[in-house]
Amino acid sequence: MKRHLPLLMVVLALAYLGSTLRESAPQKPFDLAAFGRVPVLVNGRIKPLDTVARTSILTMQGRQTVKTPDGQTLSPAAWLADVLFSPSVADHYRHFLIENREVLDLLGLSPEQGDNGKRFSYSQIRAKAPELDRQARLAEAVEAPLRTPFQRQVVAVRSRVVLYLQLTATLQPPDSKDFYRELLDLEKKLPAIVAAFRAEKAGQTHDVELLKAARVEADRFAYMNQLGYLRTVPPDAKDADPTHWSTMGGTLSDSLLTGTLHRWAVDYASIGDAWRTRDAGRFNEITRRLHDDLGVRYPVAMRKSDIEARFNGAQPFYSSAVLYVAAFLFGVASWLSTGDFARRSAVGLMSLAFVASTLGIATRMWLEGRPPVTNLYSSALFVGWAAVLLCLILERFHRNAVGTVAGGMIGLATLVIAHHLSVGGDTLEMMRAVLDSNFWLATHVVVITAGYSATYLAGFLAIIYVLRGVMSKSLDRATADSLMRMVYGVVCFATLFSLTGTVLGGIWADQSWGRFWGWDPKENGALIIVIWNAVLLHARLGGLVRERGFMAMAIFGNIVTSWSWFGTNMLGVGLHSYGFMDSAFFALIGFVASQLLLIALALIPLHKWRSPMLVRG
Repeated sequence: MKRHLPLLMVVLALAYLGSTLRESAPQKPFDLAAFGRVPVLVNGRIKPLDTVARTSILTMQGRQTVKTPDGQTLSPAAWLADVLFSPSVADHYRHFLIENREVLDLLGLSPEQGDNGKRFSYSQIRAKAPELDRQARLAEAVEAPLRTPFQRQVVAVRSRVVLYLQLTATLQPPDSKDFYRELLDLEKKLPAIVAAFRAEKAGQTHDVELLKAARVEADRFAYMNQLGYLRTVPPDAKDADPTHWSTMGGTLSDSLLTGTLHRWAVDYASIGDAWRTRDAGRFNEITRRLHDDLGVRYPVAMRKSDIEARFNGAQPFYSSAVLYVAAFLFGVASWLSTGDFARRSAVGLMSLAFVASTLGIATRMWLEGRPPVTNLYSSALFVGWAAVLLCLILERFHRNAVGTVAGGMIGLATLVIAHHLSVGGDTLEMMRAVLDSNFWLATHVVVITAGYSATYLAGFLAIIYVLRGVMSKSLDRATADSLMRMVYGVVCFATLFSLTGTVLGGIWADQSWGRFWGWDPKENGALIIVIWNAVLLHARLGGLVRERGFMAMAIFGNIVTSWSWFGTNMLGVGLHSYGFMDSAFFALIGFVASQLLLIALALIPLHKWRSPMLVRG
């Protein structure tokens, strides 16, 4: 049985991955999967409504599911349908994350009133919304690094509420009771409205009451145009540019001048009416028609939108995280057993996790049309991916499960970091102008991020060395020597890539800003990584440190790399500061403290290690 266990584990893991890739059957009675594939334009990018729903929920509450007041769990698409078409219902969903007690006091709330003590509904916030806005404006006048926890939270909560209100005003005015019927009535009056406007402009007799009612409608549509978050109406068929979309409010405002309602405006209103009246047949029919119409006009953009919706549902990085945990556990188990089945199982599971991550990153690259690293989120994915690749290579040569344990730890850790980075919004965002260069993204950014990966890997291998030596008797002489060779080789790799990436970054800076080096915090951080890796190699070659000292220095490399990767962004200064969320400050401090503790463990006198006769320091 043990001989076949690795194969069984791989088969089960393949079945698990296959289940995530299988397209789910259409939901009954409402085909919310088809609704989620309907494309819209947001922040310059065409994306499916499914992506809008998922990123909006993550931004508001840090997770992708919403519970109704009666305890039912909504899918992202169902939640978005309620927000767009039935805001009076969505107002009672507790989807606003509020963790600061002072902010709760400001809003007149207590933890007992929220979901898990920290998620609240708009109906609970509405009465205090003006005060929330006032406090947020006061907080915004303070520089971000100087804001108190209350000020940071009040700004964050206000932005979540604004996003929600923007969504509710996207497809219908907030005060509308039956927008579909209102549009049908408006369509009958449009010829008379246009004639009245023209008569007024020419100084002729016109229907004053009709124009008064039309101006009320114009104000409502202008409000929708100003506040609406999504551009939902595509351009006319003769306009080939797929990015020239309009908001619902802008399209309806134009209708008052042209005398014709855009078909898509009526269709969206009809979808909303079908959702509210639970007319699943009409909802599904119009949803599919909207999707198919655009598929003919914009086949490339629509194919990407469809694949993105499937990609969202598959969640390859979540699947990878699950497999990384399993690989880590099997790897650790192999140190406690005499057979090789656990190690081979760990290698198989981590290989599949690596394949899933590779497919996920490749899909993102195809969707975005960019190299793998374009923002902090994608950098977290790539750091873990490159580190796991190196771990698989190490395991191929050493066959001692160290590579699988280290790969499991780094792979999981970077995916957790990526998840927390995703709460900021769309992770496939449009590139900033200064970064809009596929060549430099594929050279400087990829190379220096690979340097991050290698430096982290060296540090995590050193952590395994220390923990096995201090907390178990599994670190024999052969394993210690193997770990030493691994760390030394990985540090050499990290030094090469960090130095090359830093030089390439200077060349890019010279082309973009007219100077090769400016002592920017990010530039300093990259230089510190190069210097620290060089110090590591020279300290070992010069005999300044031996085995344990070298491992302690490698662990400190984790601190150096984390500072360059995240810490420099938290300063909020410099050309490379891209607005990283300051809420990660405490996570960074906690990580640094944990690394310092591990360094202290490495420096414990050798006779106190559990394997004192097998390890020389």
